[in-house]
Parts: sequence; structure tokens; C-alpha cells
Amino acid sequence: MTTATFIVYACPVGELHHQIATYFFKSRELWGENAAHKYMPHCTLTGFFEDEISTVDRYCQALETVYQSRKTPLEIDIVAMLLKQKWQGLQLQAENLKNAIAHFAQIAPSSTRKEPIRLKDWLHLSLAYSYPPEQQEKLAQLATEIVDIQAPVEWELRFYQRHPDWTWTCHYCQLLS
Repeated sequence: MTTATFIVYACPVGELHHQIATYFFKSRELWGENAAHKYMPHCTLTGFFEDEISTVDRYCQALETVYQSRKTPLEIDIVAMLLKQKWQGLQLQAENLKNAIAHFAQIAPSSTRKEPIRLKDWLHLSLAYSYPPEQQEKLAQLATEIVDIQAPVEWELRFYQRHPDWTWTCHYCQLLS
């Protein structure tokens, strides 16, 4: 049996996504890659977990069940842009979404997954981290110039498979509302 590495993200779409993508492009062009460049703009909802590739449909169905059974909108609020010394990004709040993902973890049992699905408590979207200290102020200035936390945004719930070469396959995508 072939195992794969999976994760559940909420990804921005719309104007905010465009601004973050522009920020990623310009920061990489000006100062090289930092750890945030390895990922698409996202909010992590679960930790990475491994399971058989044959389980993809079960996880997608569990996410669809959670989405269809929701009683309240799965909204994500941007609380603030944080520009700290070793990490920069957006602080997010989404209690209904956190509850929905906890439900997903409960209804997506698998006899081939070795560990439980880990849920994320601190919801955020990283703009930059693991960068040289001398880049902190420049990255912060660029973020405030390009990224407007009031920009229009919608969010998509996505189930990804991360491949060993750091390419990604999205197996499930649903616009949150």
C-alpha cells in the first residue's frame, strides 16, 4: 500500500489572495525565499497526517459531510496583521470553522492512519518566517505596503496531498459561506 501526506487548509481567494501572492513574489525577488514561500497562502486547520492513498475519497466525503451539515456560516475573520521579529502574518479567528474541522476529525476514522488528526488552535496565515533578522523591517514594510487586511476575500476549504518533492494535489475544494 502507498502512503501519502495530507492536510486541510483554508485558502483565501479574491483580492486578498492577489495581494498576498504579489507580496510573496516581490519578497522572493528582493530578498530570496523564506519558509513561507514553500506553501500557497493558507490557514492551516489540521497538522499533516499520513494515510493510504486509497483513503482520499473517504476524507473528501467527510469534509463534504461536515460542509453540508453546518448550521452556521464558516466564516474567517482577519483580526490583525502581526509583524513580529521572527514571524509575520495575519491573525485569524474562525470558531465555527474550528468546530467543523473538529467534527471532520471525528467522522474521518481510518484503520490505516497511524495517528489521530491534530487540530490547530492558533489560526493564522503566514506571510514570512525563518528569514534572516536583517530582513525583518524590510519584509514588514513590504507587507504593509501591499497587503490590506480589509481587502475583499472569500475562503476555500481544501484537502491537499503534499508530495515528497513539495508539489501539491488538491483533492477537495469548497467555497466557505
